[in-house]
Amino acid sequence: MDGIPRDIAPRDWTLTEARRALATGRVTALELVQSCLGRIAVRDGDLRAWITLNPQAEEQAARIARDDPRPLAGIPVAIKDMIDTGDLPTTHNSPLYGTHRPAADAPCVEVLRAAGAIILGKTDTTEFAACGRNAATGNPADVTRTPGGSSSGTAAAVADRHVPFGLGTQTGGSTIRPASFCGDVALKPSWGLISTEGVKRYAVSFDTIGLFARSVADLALVADVYALPPSPVLPKRRLRLGLTRTPYAEALEPEGHALLDSMAERLAAVADVVAFDLPEGFAEVDNLHRCVQMCEGASAFLNLARARPTLLHQDFHDRVEMRMGYTQDEHFAAYDRLAVLRMALEARLAGVDALIAPSAPGFAPVGRHPGDPKFNALWTAMQVPVMNVPVPGLALPLGFSLIARRAWDRQLIEIADRVMGAL
Repeated sequence: MDGIPRDIAPRDWTLTEARRALATGRVTALELVQSCLGRIAVRDGDLRAWITLNPQAEEQAARIARDDPRPLAGIPVAIKDMIDTGDLPTTHNSPLYGTHRPAADAPCVEVLRAAGAIILGKTDTTEFAACGRNAATGNPADVTRTPGGSSSGTAAAVADRHVPFGLGTQTGGSTIRPASFCGDVALKPSWGLISTEGVKRYAVSFDTIGLFARSVADLALVADVYALPPSPVLPKRRLRLGLTRTPYAEALEPEGHALLDSMAERLAAVADVVAFDLPEGFAEVDNLHRCVQMCEGASAFLNLARARPTLLHQDFHDRVEMRMGYTQDEHFAAYDRLAVLRMALEARLAGVDALIAPSAPGFAPVGRHPGDPKFNALWTAMQVPVMNVPVPGLALPLGFSLIARRAWDRQLIEIADRVMGAL
């Protein structure tokens, strides 16, 4: 037995299962791609996860040999439509870029191609992954609800079994929040470990490539593909996990509180869950994050506001004209304050293996608004790795965040594996 489920279609396999099936000859890359395209044909009229599909995907899959040794050979993947692809449009969900064709892949895409992945297409996003127009995508669990933003299409496509893996981004909460709303296993790596060249910049101090999958093993495989650095080996003992509701606990919905209340019992087989006190002054982080994001965003969108103002959404003009209530003096002061808080958090995280925190206030709300990023932005500002861990058996998808020290992404993946085993 190869451990691959026998009673489900290839599109339903995780990345790891699909790669094993391809290597053993149980399925061809073409059959896997066709299974995924079949799911898209049935579901995407309602879900609207995709902006563009690759018309050469089947031809590319047919050229993948069974013995191809590359780690992602034959695996169809989704790319958020503000990440450059040399063979497909990159529209940024903006009327300014409806026919835009980049000259080359972003490095994060080029790495996937080099590993043998097949780019199945581009997925919908909040405009420029920032503000303005919302994605048209619905939530796979209930299409009247939001999948979260701004990585809306990728989160929905992975959760709805269109592809086993996809790329998003996170500047505030755009990987972890939609993963929670849709039920994905997702990693926002430590800031700077995966190149953001060829990705529309918003706030360079925070912009991070996000990884969406359906199992922890998938993320471990992709961590190898992206050469994430080694981290200390996790001792073979019970985990010690800190739990915080963050300084913004009043924003949690009842189901968010109930999930955190249940953590000690749910994880009793593998971990001791203990209260975790965040460093003094941590309540400032959301505002500090917003200050840096808005001020760096003013620079990022200045060219569009000056050269092509007519079709640029008013939200971007407000950033460029510094109407968001922050000054550049405050911007540089925020850099310094965030640096102090990062060091304080790193020191405190040394007392636990990882930290548990909310991934979202609660279930996905009705509509297409991305949702509140407050429970994500503080960790983005800290530049730490964060994983969303989906919890089974709830009325709608909902997950919690696991957080570790910077550059300890691989240890975080191992912790998540133990935690999901208990769930």
